Amino acid sequence: MKPFVPVALLQLLAITAVRGQDFKAYQNYDFVPGDRIIFEDDFRSDTDGEFPAHWKLLAGQAVVNKFQDEPVFALTDGNYARVAPRIKTDAYLSDPFTVEFDFYPKSGGFAHIVLFLTNADGERQLSVGDEIATSGFEHDLAGSYPGGAEAFVDKWHHVALVYQKDQLKCYLDQYRVLVMPDAGFVPTALYFAGIGDQENPVLFKNVRIASGGGMNLIDKLLREGKLVSHGILFDVNQSTIKPQSMGTIGEIVKLLQQNPALKLEIGGHTDSDGDAAKNLALSQARADAVKRLLLAAGIDASRLSSKGYGASKPVEPNTTPEGKANNRRVEFIKI
Repeated sequence: MKPFVPVALLQLLAITAVRGQDFKAYQNYDFVPGDRIIFEDDFRSDTDGEFPAHWKLLAGQAVVNKFQDEPVFALTDGNYARVAPRIKTDAYLSDPFTVEFDFYPKSGGFAHIVLFLTNADGERQLSVGDEIATSGFEHDLAGSYPGGAEAFVDKWHHVALVYQKDQLKCYLDQYRVLVMPDAGFVPTALYFAGIGDQENPVLFKNVRIASGGGMNLIDKLLREGKLVSHGILFDVNQSTIKPQSMGTIGEIVKLLQQNPALKLEIGGHTDSDGDAAKNLALSQARADAVKRLLLAAGIDASRLSSKGYGASKPVEPNTTPEGKANNRRVEFIKI
């Protein structure tokens, strides 16, 4: 009989084996994004120095610029400069939903970005900096980033938000910073805001808004025969898994540990941009990377297989950023 090893230790072994301290820091991360992407933008399709095509300017000034060799959205003027995702319907958020983006607070500037959650009756604020604080809710709350302002400024941070059944949870990097159990407000849309100038703009990138999720994984697997995940993130055009993926990876590990007869195929999928042969090879490499992570967590190799499908099985047309984002996915298929 194999000795019992706690799940947390198994995850730690997996994390440290794959990517060292970055993954170790995320061992207790439990954020899982929604299962259908309704908006995504990394600003790579926009021209440097121009306003991005998939956004609306509500107030102030903003522009896409290169920062550390990556395109970013820079709020450069206004108190507040306000920008909103360009989505066809005015009310696009539904319970549950998730929001993710990367944010760079500059030490000489405002060092906060504000997320306005709106519906037909009004709006509520979520200020994100070394402290996450709400404003306008019935019972406003605040939570601090470990280490304070000195540990927060002049570096990139991953921000994640989940709303489900009137509960609001907010994450900064690997930390769950704020939980509001009773929001008393049902958002249907959102926009971003900040106080920036030319020298110290408010910088953010990799925006993703998703709906759905929250269903018991084994129930979903039995009902549909597969789990579609957009929570396993990779470096651009690479098979390197980002540490923010550990919320989803941890859920798959628990699913497999709690159902020892379960066997899964890990399927990698891409959008149709680029060369078909390269997409096929990339999707296989990404599926293999996920498999290695699950094996390192103690899952027996006989229970897992991996296959890359490239762009051969789209779930949406590859004609919009959101369609492409939904086609870039990892699927876990019951076998």
